Amino acid sequence: MKHRRRVSIISIAMAAAASAGLTFSVMATAQNFPAKPITIVVGSSPGSTTDGLARTIAQEVIGATKQPVIVENKPGGGGGIAAQFVARAAPDGYTVFMTTNTTQAANPFLYKKLTYHPVKDFTPVAALVKGYLLMVVNPSVKAKNVSEFISMAKKEPGKYTFGSGSSSARVAAELFQQMTGVSMTHVPYKANPNAVVDLVSGQIDMMIVDLTTSLTHVRSGKLNALGVTSLQRSPLVPDLPTLNETGLPGYQISYWNGLYAPANTPEAVVKRLNELMLKAMQSEAVKKFVYQNGMEVFTSSPDELKAFQATELERWGTIIKSAGIQPE
Repeated sequence: MKHRRRVSIISIAMAAAASAGLTFSVMATAQNFPAKPITIVVGSSPGSTTDGLARTIAQEVIGATKQPVIVENKPGGGGGIAAQFVARAAPDGYTVFMTTNTTQAANPFLYKKLTYHPVKDFTPVAALVKGYLLMVVNPSVKAKNVSEFISMAKKEPGKYTFGSGSSSARVAAELFQQMTGVSMTHVPYKANPNAVVDLVSGQIDMMIVDLTTSLTHVRSGKLNALGVTSLQRSPLVPDLPTLNETGLPGYQISYWNGLYAPANTPEAVVKRLNELMLKAMQSEAVKKFVYQNGMEVFTSSPDELKAFQATELERWGTIIKSAGIQPE
């Protein structure tokens, strides 16, 4: 009995030592993080807003850590290709995912089969920015404001067309229809810029699309802006009312960017990544980029991003299901 007890005590001691060694190793790794290049994976093409944000933040992280930061573009599948890549990466903080509500809140309701799970496969690191959209129409549409457009669309159900080349643009227009009771014809596109080209040429009538894609055409007079989707007016277009102000009380929709690491990334590493992100978001270069693209800084702790994503999953799911959109 004494022999068995001695063996048991030795086994417990060895397990405790191993556990302590593992804890020390994780702590040492976190203290030295990053000790090699970090790769930020983006699910869109070079030149996109998310890509630009990633590259601007990367420069700040390089300055803070003296380590290279690589932005790797993996477009396709509504961001799913990039999401799958990061989900399968080593959970050490050196491969992270800068993404949007498309992959983390909308795709589960737009695709029958995803190659990743938006919650189980990732560790939230930090929310970064929130952006809003403009409701824009071709000048041939004679509505001067949101109320007039609603009235015109109700008189002729199905006559007016709206385009979308992203989940945000599609869901924003679907929410508009749900809240107003109007019926429009949807014209899908592979990307918002393609849809805006057709909107400018008069092939479609309306879009609710990000400021980055649409504001230049509004300022040149090629499109008319009827409202912005935030609750407060945008500093980029301070004279333009919100949809909430003019004809559609309670309407609000936004898109957002956040940073995620693979599931099971050590908590200390996640904390360090969060610190780097929050510091970068306060830099003048990043704040300038955010402002010029019609967004606002929207930062969080890892737990706050987790809670926010859960709320967004429920909200986007409700809108998509209510619109009768069938998963592809």
